[in-house]
Amino acid sequence: MARPLPEDDLTAIVAALGGQAEACSAQQILQSLASPPPLRTLQYRLRLLVDQGRLLRQGEGRWARYRLPALIPPPAASAPYAQPTSPVQVPAHLAAEPAPPATVELPLSAAAQAVRDQVRQPLQRRQPVGYRREFLESYRPGQSFYLTASERAHLRQVGQPGIAPQPAGTYARQILNRLLIDLAWNSSRLEGNTYSLLDTRRLIELGEEAPGRGQLEAQMILNHKDAIEFLVGQSEDIGFNRYTLLNLHAMLANNLLADPLAAGRLRYIAVGIEGSTFHPLEVPFLIEECFDQILATAAAIADPYEQALFVMVQLPYLQPFDDVNKRVSRLAANIPLIHANLAPLAFTDLPRELYTEATLSVYEQNSTALLKEVFIWACERSAARYAAVRQSLVEPDPFRMRHRLALRELVGELVRSGVRKTEAAARIAGWSAAHVAPEDQAMFNQVVEIELASLHEGNFARYAIRPSAFKAWQNAWRAA
Repeated sequence: MARPLPEDDLTAIVAALGGQAEACSAQQILQSLASPPPLRTLQYRLRLLVDQGRLLRQGEGRWARYRLPALIPPPAASAPYAQPTSPVQVPAHLAAEPAPPATVELPLSAAAQAVRDQVRQPLQRRQPVGYRREFLESYRPGQSFYLTASERAHLRQVGQPGIAPQPAGTYARQILNRLLIDLAWNSSRLEGNTYSLLDTRRLIELGEEAPGRGQLEAQMILNHKDAIEFLVGQSEDIGFNRYTLLNLHAMLANNLLADPLAAGRLRYIAVGIEGSTFHPLEVPFLIEECFDQILATAAAIADPYEQALFVMVQLPYLQPFDDVNKRVSRLAANIPLIHANLAPLAFTDLPRELYTEATLSVYEQNSTALLKEVFIWACERSAARYAAVRQSLVEPDPFRMRHRLALRELVGELVRSGVRKTEAAARIAGWSAAHVAPEDQAMFNQVVEIELASLHEGNFARYAIRPSAFKAWQNAWRAA
């Protein structure tokens, strides 16, 4: 029988965190202990303290942070608009916005609260469970629904941007600048990423990494940027198919996995879920079968919001990839919303702990009650945000107005010359250095890159591009 841990060892860890104003990583806790054990031993003790309810964990894996239950969450997560410490001057268009409330309370039904209470129990009180394929197979498009008819009608009403019928992806392209930042930051934040919103804007718009932050966090955000541009820029081609989901995973997992070949490839290794009693499916051919079944079922669902919630339920539950499964599901949930020109789902202000609990309730209980209410709330919040954003788009962007001739000339030249994605940034920077005022070059380069990523068959004529030239460039761009 295993020897019980001395209480003094656990008390020392709790005491070390007692004087900390912020949540700490395992490495930081190790350094603060008078008699530090091996790192693996400390990690085991931290898990035990979390199971006992004496510590709270925020984030997973390498981004896990630990704090006492009475502590306020770390400023990086709860005050995302804090001013950066970098001495670089922030352009006016990147100025910080008013901070949102420190915490957001979601009104939950009794059923959802009961599910939440269950996953908050210590691990030893929760029943170990495996993957149940019948949970997927029991869903019948057009007959089964996670959302009621009234909930679907409500979401359709709040998500409509009030525009005339337009090609798929038009609305998302209109708000792309804001969507890139909002969705990249919020989705990364839900994984425990400590970048603030302003840090994220600087990284995406200026390419500047936040001081004191790890490169893995910057890579995660930049991967989100690439994946969002893929979904919006190729809205005519994306869907619930292998091409979209595998490439979406490859972009989100780029440079983040121990095995580089695992990016964009279905899992054939066993994985575990930290902090959960759920054991995912391990047989590779069954993983592939279920993955294909999820895609076929999602594609057959008629309502875009039902589609979105279905993939947020079933993709993480299957864990079809080595890692990054929840990120794939959050961005994939936007596919039907982009197609239908509905407000995208950016997970604005969604509490990370609540999202984690909602996902765990699917894993361990096959219950969608909590995740459904989280999903509806997040859709309402995002729709309200982008309704306000779109109102601000009524007035033309003065920067684009001032540089409209230069933008038209350069975008047209790049497309006609068949520039590839890997060459575009250098070509743009070289051109702007010779033709644009130094103080405008960074913003100009960003606008050109967004214009290139947003080109499709319905809008390239404004740059005096012939259809044959556009088709040739599109092939080269996608190949890159």
